[in-house]
Amino acid sequence: MEALELARWQFGITTVYHFLMVPLTIGLGLVVACMQTMWVRTGAEQYLRMTKFWGKLFLINFILGVATGLVQEFQFGMAWSEYSRFVGDVFGAPLAMEALLAFFVESIFLGLWIFGWDRLPKKLHLATIWAASTASIGSAYFILAANSWMQHPVGVEMIDGRPVMVDVWAVLTNSTLLVAFPHTIFGAFAVAGGFLLGISWYHLWKRRSAGIDTVDDGGKVVVGEGTDNHPGRDKADHKVWLQSLRIGAAVAVVSFAGVAITGDLQAKLMFEQQPMKMAAAEAACHDGTGFSVLSVGNLGSDSCEDITAVIEIPGMLSFMANGDFNTEVEGVNSLIPKYEEAYGTHIPNDPKYGERAGAAIDYVPVMEVTYWGFRIMIGFGALAAGAAAVALFVVHKGTVPRSKWLMRLAVFGILAPFGANSAGWIFTEMGRQPFVVAPNPDPNGIDNVFMFTAAAVSPGVSTAELITSLCAFTLVYGLLLVVEVKLLFRYVRGGVPSAMPELVHTDDDDDDGEGKDKGDVLAFAY
Repeated sequence: MEALELARWQFGITTVYHFLMVPLTIGLGLVVACMQTMWVRTGAEQYLRMTKFWGKLFLINFILGVATGLVQEFQFGMAWSEYSRFVGDVFGAPLAMEALLAFFVESIFLGLWIFGWDRLPKKLHLATIWAASTASIGSAYFILAANSWMQHPVGVEMIDGRPVMVDVWAVLTNSTLLVAFPHTIFGAFAVAGGFLLGISWYHLWKRRSAGIDTVDDGGKVVVGEGTDNHPGRDKADHKVWLQSLRIGAAVAVVSFAGVAITGDLQAKLMFEQQPMKMAAAEAACHDGTGFSVLSVGNLGSDSCEDITAVIEIPGMLSFMANGDFNTEVEGVNSLIPKYEEAYGTHIPNDPKYGERAGAAIDYVPVMEVTYWGFRIMIGFGALAAGAAAVALFVVHKGTVPRSKWLMRLAVFGILAPFGANSAGWIFTEMGRQPFVVAPNPDPNGIDNVFMFTAAAVSPGVSTAELITSLCAFTLVYGLLLVVEVKLLFRYVRGGVPSAMPELVHTDDDDDDGEGKDKGDVLAFAY
């Protein structure tokens, strides 16, 4: 493999892995802040327990997310130096703002939240988690500002072959950003909702299977109290899981609605800004109006001629693009000549392109990725929302069925919104190829600002060096994955007592010392 392909694999692996943690951090952080708000307002025990339990999982995910995110910064300089030189003047402002939020506001206020239990006044302590969680959302905005500029360059002038930012407001109000941001945030809340739903279902099922909770002849739950074999499983514990499940299911349903609405707006923008990406996502070789539910054939073929739509919704593609059902949408074969006329048929004979200089340009992205990525994104999102709606109905009597298989489905359902988010980002980024900075086709925009991916990789990095770093990063990230999964499993299975050992330990306990030293400021973090 060439250095360019290895660099792309490396960036793809580390970025997708990192983004598994980002939406959970964003979504769960704000949910925890709302739970603590309810505790401060009502004083109800279940809200304190919810805050501490879900807050513990939030911290584990946040810390691993920071550790994996640091690699992204280094990769820009190590493997993508030419890209960094090209976008550096534009990316400087939004990434600096993101760093101030991510590494200053989030770190300080999250630290105050961890160490401030029983030390800060309740309302001041509550303000710290709100500051940290809203800062994470603000951080996402600035990261997406940089990414959206790559999708749709605005606010710059070309000087000596490099874009120089002349209007930061245009960059921060990019039309692509204004749609991508809410779409990403709704996706993050969908992840948090599924996370709450699956774990809460498991614990409600666990209470039923252990005989703590029963159901009377009318189908209503009879909440029980745990014995010495089930410490901490009291009536307040039942309220924790029932309330968490309902919150998670409601958040998931509302989030999917938000994702669908913003996704429709995003699709319409893509048809305008990156028509080839959306044509490839539909495997639309020819002009038409129908949306392909299922197409068969060789999606990787150069000619795109042997692909047939087996199941198609007439007019839906036109609606996604134009808001009507009759206007034909250009297909791949119609778009290729337009791209070639605008941006050339061959990569320029320039040393910066290395072995790819003079090669023919393929403007069609990898259709297997765009076509199936688009459908996996929609399918997993709809599946998660449907499961959440069913869960809201099932628990209206106060508990979940005793079926072990249903419980396992609910737990594995946690992965669905993660899969939808990852598939969506892979589609978004790979669908932009062969550009790393896509051209702006708007007649009023800046259509000469673009960069081929072939020119973005560091010229001094060898294939051997990239293989070494790729293997090293993959190994380290694999180990971090084991650490995160093990920690999450440990604290999830432990339930509320895993985050509040005082529920089952006293100052006189001699087993492991948990709960003995109330003066330990790291007790909650442990």
